[in-house]
Amino acid sequence: MFEQLAEKLTIGGIILIGAEVIAIITVVNVLLSTRSAAGAWGWGMALLAFPLVAVPVYWVFGRREFNGYVEKRREVLHKKEDLLDTLISTLEPHYATLDADQNRYGGVLEKLCERRYTKGNRISLLKDGHETFDEIFRIIDGAKEYLLVQFFIIRADQLGERLRSALAKKAGEGVRVYLLYDEIGSYGLSKYYVKSLRDAGVDVRAFHSTQGRSNRFQINFRNHRKMVLADGRIATCGGHNVGNEYLGVAKIGNWRDTTVRISGPAAMSLQMVFLEDWYWAARYIPDFNWTQPVSNTGVKGGSDDMTVMAMSFGPVEELEGGTLFFLNAICLAKKRIWIASPYFVPDHCIVSALQLASLRGVDVRVMIPAIPDKWTPYLATFSFLHEMEAAGVKMLRYTEGFLHQKVLLVDDKLASVGTANLDNRSMRLNFEVNIVVMNAEFCNDVDQMFLEDFANCKEATMSEYRNLPWWFRLGVKLARLVAPVL
Repeated sequence: MFEQLAEKLTIGGIILIGAEVIAIITVVNVLLSTRSAAGAWGWGMALLAFPLVAVPVYWVFGRREFNGYVEKRREVLHKKEDLLDTLISTLEPHYATLDADQNRYGGVLEKLCERRYTKGNRISLLKDGHETFDEIFRIIDGAKEYLLVQFFIIRADQLGERLRSALAKKAGEGVRVYLLYDEIGSYGLSKYYVKSLRDAGVDVRAFHSTQGRSNRFQINFRNHRKMVLADGRIATCGGHNVGNEYLGVAKIGNWRDTTVRISGPAAMSLQMVFLEDWYWAARYIPDFNWTQPVSNTGVKGGSDDMTVMAMSFGPVEELEGGTLFFLNAICLAKKRIWIASPYFVPDHCIVSALQLASLRGVDVRVMIPAIPDKWTPYLATFSFLHEMEAAGVKMLRYTEGFLHQKVLLVDDKLASVGTANLDNRSMRLNFEVNIVVMNAEFCNDVDQMFLEDFANCKEATMSEYRNLPWWFRLGVKLARLVAPVL
């Protein structure tokens, strides 16, 4: 009996030693690849303390490098060498020459994402789901040559069925339709939904983030972009996915979100973002419009000459585009910076920048949900209240349903609507795109939208936190601990 026990212990010991060796090797990978010290510490301690659990979790969820995308992006230009030259020659007359003020607020973003601002655009705010999807279906119905449709989440519910019918109808009319979705965000999408679209002539692709040998076990990356483009001329981009909840038809109630409608050369620039994602997923280059003149006709309201850039970033860039975008906006604000984000789990550098902005007299307001859809980031947000309140930063909880919009306003100079949240996932793990606008009229529209939303907010304070039960406060502390690896 003692011999059998000793044998079992030996086998168990070998397993534990082997697990620790693999954990140490994994820690080396963490040190070489993790961008933040907090994330490295978090993963390192978990790997060494709980190797049997933490090692497989890390290799599935923990890596920060998405391999192969940059090479495929270069391959697009290599296979179609004239594409970039054609796009540049088409957009060159529309490139904006930034004045000194504009350059101060947004000039660095051109270098950061290697894209240019264009002039001659018209951007309109689309508030909430009904207004947004009414416009999206108008754009789909009006497409003449092709449609590019990309969403993080597509559900086969009433809204999803309406989209399926609209895309199938256009394909039947001879319009080329390309649909791209994230397979993790749309994990519940049925095979029937996809097959019926393909049978109707729609080219449907999952983004396929696990593509490639080094990515095959990694499911932590997401393509979080949401956009619809027609004929290289008109587009939408923002926070809305395809699901009944985005129309307020769900248990969570009203869904507060914002998308923008884009008409002008910025739509063609956004088309390039779609093409890069499409080529990663499908490995071929469709024939899109890169040469036809851009027109702003047919849009009601708004200026015809807005300076706009489609800023894309993700886990394939050498610089953290999302982090630097927010830091640039916060640091340059003179009078105000207003931010709306459903998930507020910022890095220490963002926290410090917000505190400094408030201390130098900037009106800093961060609007977050009062009603959660995901408990971990919701709980983690409470842990930042003391740091924000101590510096005079106003944290406002939106009470009329769930807040999902991703909007930023800096003074009356720069505004952004897009897909990026103020959390680790958007900064480092997701493929995101924000529409950056430098136009006083549009900034005023965003200002009015913020004021309407602020009227439906209550201020979040430390007194609120102190009155919560101990088990809730414990959950907040635990959520803050895992924030670097969310």
